[in-house]
Amino acid sequence: MTDKSTSWAYAEGLAVEDPIVARARERSLELGVSPVSPGVGAVLAVLAATSKAQAVVEIGTGAGVSGVCLLRGLPAACTFTTIDTDIEHLKAARQAFSEAGVPASRVRAIPGRASAVLPRLNDGAYDLVFVDADKPGTPAYADEAVRLLRPGGLLVINDALDRDRAANPAHREPTAVRLRELHRALREDERLATALLPTGEGLFLASRL
Repeated sequence: MTDKSTSWAYAEGLAVEDPIVARARERSLELGVSPVSPGVGAVLAVLAATSKAQAVVEIGTGAGVSGVCLLRGLPAACTFTTIDTDIEHLKAARQAFSEAGVPASRVRAIPGRASAVLPRLNDGAYDLVFVDADKPGTPAYADEAVRLLRPGGLLVINDALDRDRAANPAHREPTAVRLRELHRALREDERLATALLPTGEGLFLASRL
């Protein structure tokens, strides 16, 4: 198999970020948050634009890089719910959304643990769920996401390759093992059609049938 690193770097470099996203990325680094890569941000914008979603949930707000990318692709009538445990993260994200011209009425920013918030959201009420949060909680968040999705809805999991560790069975770190198990579980779920993209640190996609 040929080395894909050059193609990966080319694809990542093809995504160009504007000053609003660049400032959100700077705030992310100041807060010690790892934002999505430019390539992932570009994919999120495209997925959002093609989804024609009316309701979206983001698990793991960060400083708003992924949220701005999603919101730019979403219809103006779409409501966007984002969940994060850190108030400072939510504050930074609100600043990014404001700079991007997103009305505050479109965004519901919920402080708290996703494990406590997600069970309160309605079954089958969402068109897209983006998961970019703590790795130990990702399997539970994915399970909740499938419940939340309407038929045709899309689950997107960021960092699904765990810095290439999940792709190598020799890596037995708990996060890598847990992600491999999650990939298999979602792939074998008859309610879903799935795909794994190497963009960024890996994007796992699952569409609710």
